[in-house]
Amino acid sequence: MNKYSDSDRLSSDHPVRDPSTKKKHKQPTSESSPAEKARGFPTTPGVYLMKDRQGRVIYIGKAKNLRHRASSYFTSAASLERRTADLVPEIADIDYLDADSEVDALLMEARLCKDIQPKFNQELKDDKSFPYLEIFVREDFPRVEFTRTPQDRGTRLYGPFANAGSLRGAIQVLQKIFKFRTCTLDIKTTEPEKWKWFRPCLLHSINQCTAPCNLRISREEYRKDIHRLRMFLEGKKDRVLIDLKKEMQQASQNLKYEKAARIRDEIHALETLNLRGDLDTHVQPEVFFIDPNKGLTGLRKVLQLPEIPRTIEGIDIAHLSGKDTVASLVQFIDGVPFKPGYRRYRIRSVEGVDDYASIREVVSRRFRISDKKESILPDLLLIDGGKGQLHAALEAMQAINISPPVTVGLAKQHEELFLPDHPDPIRLNRHSYALRLLQYVRDEAHRFAQHYHHLLQHKRIRES
Repeated sequence: MNKYSDSDRLSSDHPVRDPSTKKKHKQPTSESSPAEKARGFPTTPGVYLMKDRQGRVIYIGKAKNLRHRASSYFTSAASLERRTADLVPEIADIDYLDADSEVDALLMEARLCKDIQPKFNQELKDDKSFPYLEIFVREDFPRVEFTRTPQDRGTRLYGPFANAGSLRGAIQVLQKIFKFRTCTLDIKTTEPEKWKWFRPCLLHSINQCTAPCNLRISREEYRKDIHRLRMFLEGKKDRVLIDLKKEMQQASQNLKYEKAARIRDEIHALETLNLRGDLDTHVQPEVFFIDPNKGLTGLRKVLQLPEIPRTIEGIDIAHLSGKDTVASLVQFIDGVPFKPGYRRYRIRSVEGVDDYASIREVVSRRFRISDKKESILPDLLLIDGGKGQLHAALEAMQAINISPPVTVGLAKQHEELFLPDHPDPIRLNRHSYALRLLQYVRDEAHRFAQHYHHLLQHKRIRES
């Protein structure tokens, strides 16, 4: 049984509409085969619904391109593929619903699956529990989380969602609009002195969080943002826009121009969601073996830091026989990957294989950024490598007069941790949460560098 109550279900004034009542593009007649109907679908985002011979919806899926995605089920490969072999023979009809963006399609898919509960949406899931978007509504400043283990009470659940990466990506897209917090800080308005001097994380600096941790937004204004987020998640985007426009006009009339400007930007972000709601750009990697909070607490203890390192960046170099040397920079916030902060670099000044010189170039380019929003230093910089790679990074920052953040190297062969002021490496317990988090950052930087390297390889092969 799902862990949400009947009160969490879609409200009765927003029933699931029969797809046949939705305005459609010109397409084959109802007598056409499902494959023919799919070829007549639009190339825009939406949700497709597959039905059996009794007209029952047996599978619901989202798509960035309805025609391409729906048609893929009617190929010889799909009929033989293990995950879809049982579904394809039962498809007697197919229909679709338009969506404004891929994010809208993802939310629509979740709401329809929750109400209709098609049998193949259950059978085609992986061996993990479905992910949910969870809002902790009883908190003074409700946080928003991705979870596979939702609370029994005190929260509002949205989902379940079929794809974990897409949900993580959607959370990041929506955070740019509604600017909610995703950290686990226990922020209380009854403790103003505790939070008055708290340093907000990078998300506030790049305008993706209103920083309730530093009391830069009132409880009432923050909860308004959460209310609008909930309305959007429930499919009430038009009502959200109407309310926002009224609130913006009222703020302007009351000469609260800063508030009016913030609401104006929120309206624009919602209206142009189809331009920024590409989940491929924001889709997040996922890990299950590490507890971020325990990892961060462990790092603070191991590195003897005054505070938990909330922002971590990792750098890695990749090359093939000295050709196409590239580098990656990945960013973690509160122990979780933050894909919009990822960067990749093509090494310009180094010929052949020279990891030290490559690291010096990347670190120099990363920290020589003039834009204040982009030049904020991480709390911890992780270099993939040992003492030589670590010193190369420190030399690069010294050369451009940057006071370095806490910088460490992690050598893969023996998983040794190198610190600037320690002559000998530190070996952490293989099962320590601190080491696991560092390994995750290092491995994610390596994966991202290798991905870029492969892209360049394929490009060179095509050009030749």
